[in-house]
Amino acid sequence: MRISHRLAIVTGGAGFIGAAMSARLADTFERVIAFDNLHPQIHPDHRPSDGFDPRVEVYEADITDPSAWDRLLSDAKPDVVIHLAAETGTGQSLTESVRHTSVNVVGTSVMLDALKWHDAVPQRIVLASSRAVYGEGAWQHLSGPDAGKLFYPGARSTSMFEAAEWDFADAQPVAMNASQVRPHPASVYGVTKLAQEDLLRIWGDAFGVEIGIVRLQNVYGPGQTPSNPYTGIMSLFCRVAHNGGQIAVYEDGEVRRDFIIIDDVADAILRMVEVSDCPTVPIDIGSGSYQTIRQAAELISDIYKAPTPVVTGQWRHGDVRHAWADPEPARQLLGFSARVSVQDGFRRLAAWVDTQTEHL
Repeated sequence: MRISHRLAIVTGGAGFIGAAMSARLADTFERVIAFDNLHPQIHPDHRPSDGFDPRVEVYEADITDPSAWDRLLSDAKPDVVIHLAAETGTGQSLTESVRHTSVNVVGTSVMLDALKWHDAVPQRIVLASSRAVYGEGAWQHLSGPDAGKLFYPGARSTSMFEAAEWDFADAQPVAMNASQVRPHPASVYGVTKLAQEDLLRIWGDAFGVEIGIVRLQNVYGPGQTPSNPYTGIMSLFCRVAHNGGQIAVYEDGEVRRDFIIIDDVADAILRMVEVSDCPTVPIDIGSGSYQTIRQAAELISDIYKAPTPVVTGQWRHGDVRHAWADPEPARQLLGFSARVSVQDGFRRLAAWVDTQTEHL
C-alpha cells in the first residue's frame, strides 16, 4: 500500500525513540503530532527528549483518556499512527502491574475505539513492541534423542536462581525470530506488549488497517534519560562509571543482550512506516549479535577508566537469560541492517551522558 503523507500521530512521540524519529517524520509528513503525557519519570524537566524537532506538535495528554482522543481526532485524521507509548521496565511491572496494564493494554484499546468512533481509521499502525514477548525464548537440546530440537523452558525458577543455576542444562538458546520462535512472556511488561500486538492485529483485520510490528531488542543511545532507574542499562552503567564507581553485574555476568543504538532503531521503525508491502509477521530489530553484560560493562568501564566491573551473583525475577535478534527477516522485508557497532555506540552514549550534569 502506498501511504499518504498528510498526518502522522506518534503516541509517546516526545520520548526517546519519538524524538529520534521526529526530524525525518517532519520532513516526510505535512503534519506530525506527538501524543505524550510527558511523564516525569521520562521527562523530569517536562520537555520532550533531546533531539525533538520543533516542527512536531506536542499534544500533552494521557492515552488512556477517551476525552483527550475526542479532542484530538475531532480535526486530526491520521494516515499513519506510530504507537510508542508504553510503560516499560521488567522489574517495575511486577510491583506496578496496574500502571503497566492500564497504559499498555487499556490505553491501546482506548486509542483503537477512538479511531473508529471518529472515522479516523488510518492506513497503517506501526507498533514498537519488545523482545520481552518471548520471555526466555526457545532453546535447543544439545544431546540425547531430542538433540537439535527446540523447546520452551519458560521462566527460570526461584530455586534455580538461589542455586546459581543460570542456564538450562544441556541446552543452548537460539536467536529471536518471530517466524520461528513463539512468544512466551516471563514478565508483566512482556504480557502487556504481547497483548498490544494481539489487539492491533485483531482490530486491523476487522477494519482493513495494515499493522506493522517491530520487536525491539535493548535500545540505547544519546537522549536516554540517565536519571530514570528503569531506563536502558547502558545509560545506568555510564552514570556509575562517570562517577568513578564500580559497575555491578548480575548473575554470573554471562547474560547475553543485543544492544542497538537509537539511530538504527529509528531507521527500522521508519522503514516499517514506508515499506510498500507491510510485513504480516512481527520483525525483530537488533544488531544481530550479542554482548554479555560483563563485556558491555567492561566496555563502559574502559571508556571512563573506571574500576573493573564486579560480578555480584544477584538476580531479579522476570529477567531472561539470553536475548538477541535474528537479523535476516529485517534485512529481507525492510531492507534494514544495523550500522553502528557497540564500541562506537557506547562511546557516543558516554559522550552524551557526560553532558547531563544535572542527572549525574
